[in-house]
Amino acid sequence: MTTNTKKNALNREAILKLLTDAEISKVSSAEDAQRLVEGDEYIDLEDLESGVQLVQAVPRVAPGRALPRSAVADETWAKIVKAVAT
Repeated sequence: MTTNTKKNALNREAILKLLTDAEISKVSSAEDAQRLVEGDEYIDLEDLESGVQLVQAVPRVAPGRALPRSAVADETWAKIVKAVAT
């Protein structure tokens, strides 16, 4: 399987499956109200090929599309980064 094929197979659902039930609950309940803080890392769930991104002064992504590093445990974040990088 080529790198492009792997990236194409990776989708929002695959990333969300890496989260624990508690993390999913936290992300789901905060999705609408979540504020991204400048300098924080996040994954754009609708543009996974962009990989890990940093929040800019003017956000490039709507909060509902972003999965911020602060919303998940370090262990989960490492799994997400590995999955996106593959």
